[in-house]
Amino acid sequence: MTRAIIASLLIVAAAAVLLLAMGRIPICECGYVKLWHGQTMSAENSQHLMDWYTPSHLLHGLAFYFLLWLGARRLPLGTRLVIATLVEAAWEIVENSPAIIDRYRAVTISLDYYGDSVINSVADMLMMMVGFWLARVLPVRASVLLFVAAEAMTIWLIRDGLILNVLMLIWPSDIVRDWQTAG
Repeated sequence: MTRAIIASLLIVAAAAVLLLAMGRIPICECGYVKLWHGQTMSAENSQHLMDWYTPSHLLHGLAFYFLLWLGARRLPLGTRLVIATLVEAAWEIVENSPAIIDRYRAVTISLDYYGDSVINSVADMLMMMVGFWLARVLPVRASVLLFVAAEAMTIWLIRDGLILNVLMLIWPSDIVRDWQTAG
């Protein structure tokens, strides 16, 4: 498992280098890094270590663990972690491409979204790894409860979350967008 963790951390580092090569900023243009940034409608959202979208990356880890358990449970746990990290790193790279940034701005409530800083992307990938680990050590019911609680919390507090984010990217809904902006 130690080799899988090292491999996963190397994947995160490689993704960070690629994001920098794509022109992503290393840290917030404000010039400092905060542990938490709680304003979703802000140019600093997705620029610091954690924000209201951090729970969705933890949920990625829970979901990847479950999906890899379903489809690849014969693979060693470490191999499944590496696969999950590769998928998360690929998402961070795609998410920060001009096409997806423009899509977020066009169909979601993220009008001020200009992509993640590299430090935010790295923190998101590490949070996925935490979610994967939690799924491994928690009872299934606790993982399901954590997923539901995190989604309910972000939907209640910021009118967004993993499921709404995916829905709005794939199949935008004026009703959902109007509800999100009404709060």
